[in-house]
Amino acid sequence: MENKSKNYRILVVDDEDSICDILQYNLLQAGYSVDTANSAEEALYKLKGKYDLLLLDIMLDGINGFKLAKLLRHEYHNNIPIIFISALDTEPDILSGFDAGGDDYISKPFSVKEVLARVKAVLSRSEKNAAMQPGNTPAAGGTEEAQSEGPAKITVHDLVIDCNEHRVYIKGKEIFLTKKENDILVLLVKYPNKIFSRDDILKLVWKNESFVLDRTVDVHIARLRKKMGNYGDMIINRSGYGYCFQP
Repeated sequence: MENKSKNYRILVVDDEDSICDILQYNLLQAGYSVDTANSAEEALYKLKGKYDLLLLDIMLDGINGFKLAKLLRHEYHNNIPIIFISALDTEPDILSGFDAGGDDYISKPFSVKEVLARVKAVLSRSEKNAAMQPGNTPAAGGTEEAQSEGPAKITVHDLVIDCNEHRVYIKGKEIFLTKKENDILVLLVKYPNKIFSRDDILKLVWKNESFVLDRTVDVHIARLRKKMGNYGDMIINRSGYGYCFQP
């Protein structure tokens, strides 16, 4: 990993110099190339260059971290992986981070070892997702078991899932899902009324990825439900058991 990590460039965005210094030092020690920025405006300027990961504080002066993430995703169409690092640690804060386009969320005060492990995991996922793009060889991961069998399209009323193109439509309008959200939806819809525990979903969707918590499943399903509107109500939480899709 040490040699490989030297190929990755990381931008740390935090208005506290001490946090930037701690993260930069430890990431450099791990073999990454690291730059820092103290504001979203400075980060936008530096992101004109090529970076592989953004470590982003939320409570920034001017444009905050949530707004920066949304700008990158919706205005600049930049899919750089984002890990939020913030003292805001309530469930609504974390959900807001994922809704803004975050790939992971670390609460302050943080463990340097945890940061390094999550950086490694997110970069690994990003590499696998890139390999899944058309023209590339599929990487290990995702719900291969769920996607390798069954029809090319699944239709439930006005919900249409194109399993080959990895696209989802409701009433003819495409809804844009992340790969993990799509994998979860395909898994649940292909097996209606079957209850999948959080552990089942972690094993089938995240497989061997490290440092993925049960809460991650809940966050992704919450985002999926929100994007699906009324159809999101078909994803049922069976308290104490897990999730299922009831058409």
